[in-house]
Amino acid sequence: MEIGHLIVLALLCVTLKGADASQSAKDYWHSVFPNTRLPKPLWDLVLPSPKTNMPIKVEEEKQYWTLFFEHDLHPRKIMHLGLHKHNDTKNSTISSWARTTSQPFGAWLHAKVEERYNLDEVCGKAAAKGEEKFCATSLQSMMGFAISKLGKNIKAISSSFAQDHDQYVVEEVNKIGEKAVMCHRLNFENVVFYCHQINATTTYMVPLVASDGTKAKALTICHHDTRGMDPIVVYEVLKVKTGTVPVCHFVGNKAIAWVPNLVTSESCVV
Repeated sequence: MEIGHLIVLALLCVTLKGADASQSAKDYWHSVFPNTRLPKPLWDLVLPSPKTNMPIKVEEEKQYWTLFFEHDLHPRKIMHLGLHKHNDTKNSTISSWARTTSQPFGAWLHAKVEERYNLDEVCGKAAAKGEEKFCATSLQSMMGFAISKLGKNIKAISSSFAQDHDQYVVEEVNKIGEKAVMCHRLNFENVVFYCHQINATTTYMVPLVASDGTKAKALTICHHDTRGMDPIVVYEVLKVKTGTVPVCHFVGNKAIAWVPNLVTSESCVV
């Protein structure tokens, strides 16, 4: 009987501890961004449960594997999600290994089809050329890293792809700025975000529309220094060598970008 009571008390303590942490994270967010809703990609950081389901489904990986040139960003441009050979009218996908990587880094993380990174390998891996990285396990630590790189006057923006669409048309291209800290939700049950700041990048928010009128927004990063990208993927998709021309990619729904809040009258979250 006493053992049963101890188990109940232990479970209650874990629940209360999780609830306190959740409330603390929410309070911290609202203390920094009063009257601003918490972006959806960050919800897992304030959940009381220590684990969630695998956050990125197979069908969502194509959001992170869409590479193109910066001059492709213009109204009426047709965009196909996933890895495709550039200007391929048949829209055929390239070799399968790139589409089966388990982490949402796109071409920034070198990977092979048989590799399944664990948390220590991803977070302990040396930073790429021109990259500063940090693995965040709490909202406070993530925001602390972003503030250390960009200052306190920042805002968070994210994509909003529809789940059942692979093809969109660009409606317009909105340049956000030259500085950003990207935080990618890692595809582990434990809630960890891989945050990094990469030199020589431009951030855009690109409104898209599907053939049936469905609207989406694509957080887009263009890398002007591509030496840290996977040379095999970049060459196979775009037929260029890394370190030669700017390369852009969409960022999926489970990631977030911290950028300077240059227009203070706008909402802090897009």
